Amino acid sequence: MSSKYSDASASIERSLPQLPITRGRALNWLASSAAVAASGDERFADDGETLDLRTRDQRLKPLKPAAVLLLVVERDEPTIVFTQRTAHLTDHAGQISFPGGRVEESDANAAATALREAQEETGVDASQVEVLGHLPQYTTGTGYHITPVVGWLASPPVYQPDASEVSEVFEVPVRFLIDPRNQRREAAMYRGRMREYYAIPFEHRYIWGATAGMLITFSRVVSHAEGWGTLDPVQMALDSA
Repeated sequence: MSSKYSDASASIERSLPQLPITRGRALNWLASSAAVAASGDERFADDGETLDLRTRDQRLKPLKPAAVLLLVVERDEPTIVFTQRTAHLTDHAGQISFPGGRVEESDANAAATALREAQEETGVDASQVEVLGHLPQYTTGTGYHITPVVGWLASPPVYQPDASEVSEVFEVPVRFLIDPRNQRREAAMYRGRMREYYAIPFEHRYIWGATAGMLITFSRVVSHAEGWGTLDPVQMALDSA
């Protein structure tokens, strides 16, 4: 670990316990998204496969646009909303994710996609969600170009999850998720290749893959905005051919 990373991480560890997380502060955080996105390192906003796959195989189809809603709920300790996908789904069965999905032609923009999908999946009234901004876009080896839209909900949500897609809706404290001490990079063999991925375990839950990757991007945006120092991008190992 570089001394630059160590210094920035130590600064975050000192500051996080006293940091009040408010709507105004969240707006200030998101004002740094463009600077982080323009940092020149694409892999911090990538699942570790996409750039390598597209470099090796120019025949791949164009990335499909999608959007997710990173919804912050205003509580004594603000939280972020997640869904646990049902076990019978074809894609990402049983995994933890943000509500969201593919962009449809009828959607005016990425925020419209994220709000529509969030209401369909969780039952949260989209009209009650204030869109604050978005994080740097995130790409996946499965072919998606995702816009993480950040929303703020001032009133306690009433969840009515779509049972065909969502087995449970739950919340995790923002403070826990943006703390680099809780973020991991792990590896496993998948379809004959060693693949690395991000993970943020929380209690009995295991947040990983693109969802964890977007949260780590969020953590970097927060660090930049708060002046804690720039954490070195977490370098993902290229897939072995």
